[in-house]
Amino acid sequence: MLHLDANAVAARLERLPLIDTLERAFRGECQVPSRQHYSVGDVDNRTDTLLIMPAWRSGASIGVKVVTAFPSNSSRGLPAVHATYTLFDAITGVPRALLDGTELTRRRTGAASALAARYLATPGSSRLLMIGTGSLAPHVIESHAAVRPIRSVRIWGRRPERARAVAESLAGKSYDIDAIEDLEAAVRWADIISCATLATIPLVQGAWLRTGQHLDLIGSYTPQMREADDAALARATIYVDTRAGALVESGELLHALATGALKGEDIRGELSDLVRGSTIKRKTTQEITLFKSVGSAIEDLAAAELALGGV
Repeated sequence: MLHLDANAVAARLERLPLIDTLERAFRGECQVPSRQHYSVGDVDNRTDTLLIMPAWRSGASIGVKVVTAFPSNSSRGLPAVHATYTLFDAITGVPRALLDGTELTRRRTGAASALAARYLATPGSSRLLMIGTGSLAPHVIESHAAVRPIRSVRIWGRRPERARAVAESLAGKSYDIDAIEDLEAAVRWADIISCATLATIPLVQGAWLRTGQHLDLIGSYTPQMREADDAALARATIYVDTRAGALVESGELLHALATGALKGEDIRGELSDLVRGSTIKRKTTQEITLFKSVGSAIEDLAAAELALGGV
């Protein structure tokens, strides 16, 4: 069985080919059961989570990702999320490969957001705000830059030194990049606003948004987490990676639905609807669009298959 560590996965999953692969995957057919969530923290820490995410394509591949999400890892100097991915042959059931699921997750998550932006962000979007300074941030930035003409990036985090470190790690790219501390001003400035945090109190306020922006919400994956307030959702046209996942896990959507700020029919479509052309994408350059992702095993399977291409 092939073993691909983080460096090997990174080398095999270049940004644009991965985005294109996810686009084809969402156009196709794939069996994706609901992911299983288990709280594994002690009585005082129920946020530590174990996730199991299976998916398969008949006659092709079966894949299972096992993920741990431990938000308090930041105090230990460790990433919050770790994962492994196992790929099997769908005809024989024989294991084909074990992949570093952490690198795979970071790359496919950034690629999914960029795929949505390909359809939803205005073509001339050149200013990107990255909210969040975790290990996912560089992947999100680089993926968005692969589909839109990003010329300037600003990074905000609760710890300014972390924002500066992310900016320094991306120095020399095709865009200017700066760490900032005024979040409201940065939201108003940006064409694309991407959030990848573990926030439980909304960071992006609807009152700060302006027409024509695209809001990309990645971080919240439990009902207790929220990166944007009800006003932001009420102002935007909303799309999700999958309804089955987002309507169970997204704290933003669940809160807005509970308060009446949002109705189920306000969600215009899923990512598969966008790439298949079965829903309306951005109508005008003045519309505010919002993409909420909680992650889908479709993305993991497609990324793993791409990593094994030709093997």
